[in-house]
Formats: sequence, structure tokens, C-alpha cells
Amino acid sequence: MKQSRLGQIRDSARMWMGLILLGVLCMIWAPVAWVLQRVLPAARGQRVGRSATTGFFRFYLRALVWMRAARLDLSELDALRDAGPQIVAPNHPSLLDAVLIISRLPQIGCVMKDELLNNIFLSAGARLARYISNASLRDMIRRSVSDLHNGQSLLLFPEGTRSRCVPIGPCQRAVCVIARAAKVPVQTVIIETDSPYLTKGWTLFHRPPFPIVYRVRLGRVFEVGDDDHAFLDELHQYFVDELGTGARAVANAGARDHTGERASDRTSERTAAEDLRSSRGTRPPAPAIAAAQPPARPAAHAIASTRRQAAEDGPGHLL
Repeated sequence: MKQSRLGQIRDSARMWMGLILLGVLCMIWAPVAWVLQRVLPAARGQRVGRSATTGFFRFYLRALVWMRAARLDLSELDALRDAGPQIVAPNHPSLLDAVLIISRLPQIGCVMKDELLNNIFLSAGARLARYISNASLRDMIRRSVSDLHNGQSLLLFPEGTRSRCVPIGPCQRAVCVIARAAKVPVQTVIIETDSPYLTKGWTLFHRPPFPIVYRVRLGRVFEVGDDDHAFLDELHQYFVDELGTGARAVANAGARDHTGERASDRTSERTAAEDLRSSRGTRPPAPAIAAAQPPARPAAHAIASTRRQAAEDGPGHLL
């Protein structure tokens, strides 16, 4: 179904309002965080910084829901608030993934790319919260283990970056080293979406159709043994099994959109959403994934149910 001109204008307005709001929130918080970092003791500054970051992210996501730019089902994350120290290890499809997780877990630590930690909009708040740079592997491991020993959980994306492959890229050894040194489990988290918005290669100002559905659910808990290669292979295969072919449908739509193979009405992402909802059990697996892959869980159908339920209950139901 062709999107009307009015619908395109509304989607553009939603995108720009969301980006402007995020920029304004960062500019408001940055000078305050810069001052607090210099006057508060490290431990107190960390608590204040992480709580404030959660508050800002939650406000931002509520605004996206209010603008009908997003439908969010993040409630399963609440079970991790009092779960004790552990590595929270999600797949990483988009730039919004850390925002989704941190918005529900006020005191969680986070390993960040060094360029993000030095970003003018994010630097002061991230440093106040004592988030951890990945610039030095040795320092990252030391600080991560220290955070976990202090009773905090740690957000660590096993891929180390947004997914380069579909449905997930190779997992990095750092997750094994940190979990084993800190003697903590690895709690996997499954992030599912019906849009390729802000995935790898997606330009910041390229407009998707809205609203976008994000669903976050808790996965399996892993204990790290002595064989890192076996653990990483098992972890990677677990994500592949859980995410299945629905993620590939979304990624294919995003690739088509960026290589010019899109219709003038920009419905390719809408088609991807339909593929995602129907792919489990109806589309043959692509050859890039092992032929013996076991059937994936019907998470795509849960996303479709999420969208229908959200439409019935109103824009704020799922946040």
C-alpha cells in the first residue's frame, strides 16, 4: 500500500523531532554532568550519573512513543534490576540498543566505543557515570571486572559493534575473559525490531516509516568455561537460532533501500515488517546460515502481536 504524502511528512516530522529532542537532552545534561564530575566523589558521581542517564533515556523513549514513532516492549528487562552482578549481553542491531537497555536498568555499567565516550554530546554524562571505554583492552577488562565485583551488572555487546552480519556477527573474546575473571554469568538479551533503522550503514538522516517496533526479551543464561572458542561458537549459534530469518528480512529491506532498489513510496521497510511477521515457518532459510539450524522461536509473531496490542491500548502501553 502506497504511503500518502501526508504520511511521509508526518514520518519526517517524527524523525526530526526525535533527533532534535535527543540533541537537546544531551546539551542540557552535558554541562551539568561536567560540573558534577569535578565536585562529587567518584562513587557518588557514578550513582548520580547512571541514574540520570536512565532518567533521560526513559524520558526520550516515552517521547518517541507519544509521537507514535515507536512501539516498545521492554518490560522483561525489569527482572534484571535485582539479579546481582552479571554481564548483560544483547545482540546489537541498531544505535538505539544501549538506550533501550539502560532506560530500564538504572545502575548498569556499560562498555562504550571510545569515539562515543569522546563525543561532545555524550562525553560528560558518560564519564560521570563511569562508563568504560574500549580503547585499551587491558583497561576495559580491569574496569569491567571491578564494576562487577562492586555488585553492578555490565552491559557488553558480544559483537563489539553493531551487527555486520545477519542475524548477528562474530562474538568477541572479551565477554569470556571478563565473565571468567569476575566469576559472573552471561545473561543474553534478544533485541528484535521490524525496521532496519539505524542499523550498520544506515545514515542518521534517512527516514524510515514509523512507528517502529522494538521488543526486548531475556534469553538464556550462560556460564563461561575454560574453552573460549567453544563458548563463543555456542553463544553465536544461540543468537542465530533465536533471531532466525526475521532479522534477515529486515536487513535485506535496508540493503535494498540504500542501493537504490526502492519504490518511490518508500514501502520497502513496510514489506520487511511483513516478512518479519511471516518468516518463521513460511520462508526457507537462507544458505548463509547452517542448513541444520533448528527451528527458531516464533518471536516475529510476538512482534506482530505487540504491534496489534499497542494499537489497541494506546501509545504508552508498552513503555
